[in-house]
Amino acid sequence: MARKSSNSKVGLLLSLGSSTIAVIRSVNRMRKTRGEQDNLEMANAVAGLLPLITSALIVLRRLRGHSRQPAR
Repeated sequence: MARKSSNSKVGLLLSLGSSTIAVIRSVNRMRKTRGEQDNLEMANAVAGLLPLITSALIVLRRLRGHSRQPAR
């Protein structure tokens, strides 16, 4: 059963941290494939990087919205 995404600040920060680590790993993979001059692997690395960046931006937007809401 799928779990609903948590909107707690801790959950969002953990999600942002994991996205950041994944982006760093993807960038390292891109650097490696650029050195090998493998265009197909480079395209794969770039295609894998785009959803990670998108998810990190979504989490940042949620965190900003979280900080604007009044405390309950």
